Amino acid sequence: MRTTRSVPARPVLITALALATAGSLLIAPGAAGADPKPVTREGSAVDERAAEAPASATRRALTADVPTGTAATPTGTAAARAYPRRTVLSPDPENPGDKSLKLGLTPYHAIAPKLNALQRLGDRVSVEVTGRSAGGHRLYLVTVTAPETARQARAQERMRELIRDAPAAAAASREIKRDYKTPVFVNSNIHGNEWEGTDASLKTIERLAKAKDAKTGDLLAHSRLYFNITANPDGRIAGTRANANGFDLNRDFVTASQPETRAMRRIEIGTQPAVLLDLHGYVNGTLIEPTTPPHGENYEYDLFLKNTYANALGMESAVNALGYTPAKDGVEAAQIPFRDQEEGWDDWPPIFTPQYAAFHGTVAAHTVEIPLAVNNEEYDELPVPELRRRSVINTAVAGAAIGATLARVREHRGTLIADQIEVFRRGAAGAAQVPVSERTVPGVPGIGPEDVYTTRFPRAYVIPPGGARTQRSAPAAARLVDHLVANDVSVTRATRPFRLAGRTYPGGSYVVDMHQPKRGMANVLLADGRDISGKVSVMYDISGWSLGRLWGATVERVPSGSLRGAPLRAVGEAAPVARVPAYGDLRLRLTDPREVAALNSLLRKGVPVRRADDGSVVLPASARRAARTAALDHDVSFTATRQTGTAPLHRLRIAAAVTPGELFALREMDFDVTPVSTDVLNAGFDWSGTDVLFVSAGLEHADLTASARRALDTFLDGHGLVGRGATGAALNAAAGRLAVKPVEGNADANGVVKVTNTGGITRGAPDHGFVYAPLWFTDPGPGVRVEQSYAAGNPLVSGHWRPLSGGGGPAAAAGQASVVSGNHTVLFGTEPLFRDHPKGAFPQVARALFTVAHSASVKESG
Repeated sequence: MRTTRSVPARPVLITALALATAGSLLIAPGAAGADPKPVTREGSAVDERAAEAPASATRRALTADVPTGTAATPTGTAAARAYPRRTVLSPDPENPGDKSLKLGLTPYHAIAPKLNALQRLGDRVSVEVTGRSAGGHRLYLVTVTAPETARQARAQERMRELIRDAPAAAAASREIKRDYKTPVFVNSNIHGNEWEGTDASLKTIERLAKAKDAKTGDLLAHSRLYFNITANPDGRIAGTRANANGFDLNRDFVTASQPETRAMRRIEIGTQPAVLLDLHGYVNGTLIEPTTPPHGENYEYDLFLKNTYANALGMESAVNALGYTPAKDGVEAAQIPFRDQEEGWDDWPPIFTPQYAAFHGTVAAHTVEIPLAVNNEEYDELPVPELRRRSVINTAVAGAAIGATLARVREHRGTLIADQIEVFRRGAAGAAQVPVSERTVPGVPGIGPEDVYTTRFPRAYVIPPGGARTQRSAPAAARLVDHLVANDVSVTRATRPFRLAGRTYPGGSYVVDMHQPKRGMANVLLADGRDISGKVSVMYDISGWSLGRLWGATVERVPSGSLRGAPLRAVGEAAPVARVPAYGDLRLRLTDPREVAALNSLLRKGVPVRRADDGSVVLPASARRAARTAALDHDVSFTATRQTGTAPLHRLRIAAAVTPGELFALREMDFDVTPVSTDVLNAGFDWSGTDVLFVSAGLEHADLTASARRALDTFLDGHGLVGRGATGAALNAAAGRLAVKPVEGNADANGVVKVTNTGGITRGAPDHGFVYAPLWFTDPGPGVRVEQSYAAGNPLVSGHWRPLSGGGGPAAAAGQASVVSGNHTVLFGTEPLFRDHPKGAFPQVARALFTVAHSASVKESG
């Protein structure tokens, strides 16, 4: 067992303030707090804030173009361009409201002029625009390296591809050992109100551009250094953790719902960094990964730990060498969670930047949390001189971390590239993982059995194509395949039926051969995952995320067998799904968010649509032209039908007090949504344009003014209500709608759960859902219908869900109702729209909204 010491949970620097004279303020720094709890995830498990992002930010996120001709492009003409690659950036309008200004840091509008100036310093600095944020701001990638001709740039690209695609040959390549430039990625400001990484990066770039010493020359001759200047310009300007859509981008890498995340993904795939720093704040002393257990079971942790720990020691030494002390500056000594803590700061889920990078061959990846808080209440309450003092220290700490990392890269580039090659070699060869131990990872103290996490990779995954004949979701299969390809996973498609491991699969099936360089990425996305409730007492964030279970496509795990001779061809994208039969009335299933979006686009155009008894919708033959447009726009398939349908549908107008992820998911399905909250209703909300209310966050009935409460109650007397979680259940109780008893489980629980679908709302839904602070319903009164229940036994498939002293665990939830309906109301105890992620569950919410808005009784929809 490693030795541990108590570390405060997101410690806050305690500062004593003393007024001296009228014109001066003396600051006496104090030590960090002594909270004995381990570091755990930020904030409450339940997001209680109502989303308020504008629809324009959602549209930008959903329609963002992929830029071409940049270093972030994985392949193509960009690789043939020489360095430097100069881009003259037009200035942004000066924004006096930029929150960086108060801290004495670089406001967003000053970044473009600064980058133009850095490019003029010589021939080492290149600037490219990798996309735009959800708020419309440019995203900048700076590359610092010695000049390269187009021929040399092509050679670098060829060697990079050889490392990934032919690692055995790369391991023997003298050219790679001699000439390949080690890629390093420094990611800054992914949390918008953690500012200083941007300024440290700009200072580092300037130093490298001007330096004349031999070490800098050697570094740049043998490395490419990539700086994502601000990963979240929306948040940097507004002083918020999230982007303009309200998303925490450092939780979005599995889903990649936001344009900023997709830009970072392109950079990681296109540059294939061996080393990555993700600069954050604020933990005092400076927190430098590697992490506590549990460790991601799908990457080559022995290689990752070896390099990440060694680099952490160098950063720790450099940060401490700055000379800041608790007494003088309020700065504690740096800490390395792997060495200094037992649990609470894990690297289990691939949703964080460094952990995601590990699946693209990064063998040293770090979250670095600089020490002194300048955001949230500190930003509002501390005097400007103190904030700026802290920002200067934080910038220096971030700069020291970058400098130490670059020094290690210069001294150990051969080992870093060799270990990256070995990551890909193991994947391509189907080799076994190497469990960590003091023997396999020499030089890392305290490795114990609590650090050993490995998995058994299957031989392949098969994703049947779906369609009317199989009753599987063709849009879901296509979306999943496209997502795998976007994550640089190799996917093939069968040109005809084939047999694998004693089973016949139809032609058109997609096959993910797990003997591939990025098998870890493939497995982390498609596997069920693991129930790790018994391994640790607390997790930092989500612990289960399986796309195979949550995205609505059928994913079949093939443990063994041979793919030799199988009729498989590599694909760069999924085959189109769009289809409209030439004759007859038309039927559209509602088992995928794309189908819901297609339906809403038809309703927007006034196309007559009727519900069918099986949960689908029916269009008349006269709507064929509109159906073709919808099919092409959303890549969905219509079938011919003789059903006439029942009640007609109309386009819904939804008032939603929901989380940012839920608001985004509703808009992704093309619903017309107006965000509301307690404050919005108290300010006077016009309910006349609303058909249904959806509540999960930020609307408390008891906090409404008398007039707002009357207006809400009047609306609910004749309209539908969809509620999710404790907030939705509380409003249901206050409004006297469904007679059920909501039971809250462990608020720290999350994961993939097995469910049983029994009602019309959940017809065709996956038999797995997602929970985050799970809820269930007991004691149903008259008229209450159970639409879905947690499975019997232990419903948790993967994740972390422990019982509390009074219950609240998965055993208490087993067999209990997770979704109930009745009296124009549907209540969810699961998280069907969580962070825009569990795509296969989205249609449950869509059906609930249509049902409560159109039916006199929810029971009729079944």
